[in-house]
Amino acid sequence: MTEQYYLSFDAGTQSVKVAVYDENMDCIVQVSNQMTLTYPQAGWVDMNANEYLALAKLGMKQCVCQLNERGIDPGLIKVIMGDGIICGIVGIDENGQAITPYINYLDSRTQSDAATLKDLKLEIWGKETGNAEPLCMFPALHARWLLSHNKEFQAKGRKFVHNAPYILLNLAGLKSVDAFIDWGSMSGWGLGYNVYEKEWSDEQLSILEINKNYMPKIVKPWDIIGTLSAEAASETGLPEGIPICAGAGDTMQSMLGSGVFEANKAVDVAGTCAMFCVSTNGIIPELSRKGSGLIFNSGTLENTYFYWGFVRTGGLALRWFKDSICQQAGNDHYYETLSQGAARVTPGCNDVIFLPYLTGGYDEFSSVKGCFLNMTLDTNQFVLWRAVLEAIAYDYREITDTYRQSGIKIDRITITEGGSRDPLWNQIKADVMNSETITLENASGAVRINAIIGACAVDENRDLMEMLTNNLKITNTYIPKQENFENYKQQSEKQKDLLHKLGR
Repeated sequence: MTEQYYLSFDAGTQSVKVAVYDENMDCIVQVSNQMTLTYPQAGWVDMNANEYLALAKLGMKQCVCQLNERGIDPGLIKVIMGDGIICGIVGIDENGQAITPYINYLDSRTQSDAATLKDLKLEIWGKETGNAEPLCMFPALHARWLLSHNKEFQAKGRKFVHNAPYILLNLAGLKSVDAFIDWGSMSGWGLGYNVYEKEWSDEQLSILEINKNYMPKIVKPWDIIGTLSAEAASETGLPEGIPICAGAGDTMQSMLGSGVFEANKAVDVAGTCAMFCVSTNGIIPELSRKGSGLIFNSGTLENTYFYWGFVRTGGLALRWFKDSICQQAGNDHYYETLSQGAARVTPGCNDVIFLPYLTGGYDEFSSVKGCFLNMTLDTNQFVLWRAVLEAIAYDYREITDTYRQSGIKIDRITITEGGSRDPLWNQIKADVMNSETITLENASGAVRINAIIGACAVDENRDLMEMLTNNLKITNTYIPKQENFENYKQQSEKQKDLLHKLGR
């Protein structure tokens, strides 16, 4: 059998990862390059779609160099498949080029618009999308803001696209008329679509005052949308003509990588936006009610759905602490140093509390920002680090309580993405949520899942569900400690009380 390889990328908030997998789905080479976030105003977070594209191409070129060094012909790569952020968009012109900043879920500039839309008290949001209330992190609101405030888009704008489709569109040399979005990432819009029919909603878009012509066509993740252009091939060192899949949402791929193929499975996607997900068979009214704080999405696979709660700056708070407080920017090994020291700190951090809302809170807590409380002269960076880890876990506890109150049993949580590599944090989560937590051999699930779907897209002899099942292997199990659970329960109540007082 001729050797075959599959190229995958993950366009995340903090970095663009690129990897090449062989026919056994073993990672052969991989690289990661860091993205830039800018903060032009309080509550605003801008990124650059062309930086995403440039880093994807750079990562591909670096992988090609590594393949050549190992004597592997890049011409054996059979497909390109990527994933990206589900809550974030950029406006493009007729030629498919970005003409606006890329705005994602970290941004809060649409808080007042979200409040205005909430005041309409419309039932159609929850009925068609499963999301009862507009949130400032939804791309639907980002689109409204760009239509109202961005003069270049007003003059030249043709489509709104997500970051992974922007990369894929340009790799294939396509124009705005070819703009696309997969049916899972579509639900990342939050509003404006019918989640069961997997189509844009004329009625919702009319209410949102978004012309349907701005919306990309909806495709399946494994659809081939084009092939690698001659220009992209020359920039990356890859051969021209490699088939390119439509791509998928990062959260959806992480769910698949965690073995979520059916309802009632729980996953902690411990990335930049800390997300706690539970799969369902569809919309559950108790979870789609106003004020639940949960978001409903459709998955990569047909007829799969899930809810998720979130801490918008969960993972980003860790990077902020390491880079800005500890002055260890560029030294990712320092995360391990911090957790080794924090492991010696008593659970509850001697009453030190952290609020992780570094880009602002949400809903009634929109005025709340990040802070530490109850520090003393013996408070050091290890105490503060543990307080950061515990604070995010306390927000997770609020989410799990909501799930459990609706009748969903949560007795095992799969932790994936970068945060899963921290044993201390995994144990804290087990203790706080009073649930067994597990990690998998393949913690960065999305990247490998992209390769699996890409392989199935170009080889009809491969069985997708068999490959997804074979992807799973538990590496560590963390059992909750009852004494810690009781301690954390008291601390989380203190954090909740502080949050309500500051939000008044």
